Amino acid sequence: MDEEKLSLSEKVREAVLPRGPQSIAEPEKELRFTRTAQAGMFFAAAAVVLLSSVAVALLSTSWGWGSSDGPLQGWEWLALIGLAFCYVLLRLGLRCARHAYIILSPLGVEIFPFFKAKDNLQVIYWSQVTEAEFSAGEKVLTLHFTEEKKSGVIASLKPMTPSRRQLLKTAVMGVMEKRDEEID
Repeated sequence: MDEEKLSLSEKVREAVLPRGPQSIAEPEKELRFTRTAQAGMFFAAAAVVLLSSVAVALLSTSWGWGSSDGPLQGWEWLALIGLAFCYVLLRLGLRCARHAYIILSPLGVEIFPFFKAKDNLQVIYWSQVTEAEFSAGEKVLTLHFTEEKKSGVIASLKPMTPSRRQLLKTAVMGVMEKRDEEID
């Protein structure tokens, strides 16, 4: 019934653009970190592919060359493949920019993988974590489950921008310090 009420432009927009994240019941209680650095790379790659596709399209047609044939006559199909690939890269970039990679909540840390996030989501409760450790440059987050540091979770923070990595470090270390104060 809802589909009947949607206009044609709304149907096209819904089919082409990815859906954003769902609304949160209590957003003030969690911190979301997305793959913004990774999204930027996908957007840049999409721009390069788009410009290459336009160049191939111009070189494969006689448009712009006067009466002579283009240097890549018969290669128009390559521009269409490039446009399809550009669309895929844009969708991936939007997915990285909109959807969470790491969520800090009062319960713990949620880590979402790139593919099949619903199926492969990792939830690490604060009670499981004995120590949180960041590598030099805040590129890797290690959550240790034992004092001996023999088990835990390692999460790469390279998909996040450096400023967001610093915010994540501040938040995680703040939670760990607060928890340690409550225990003592």
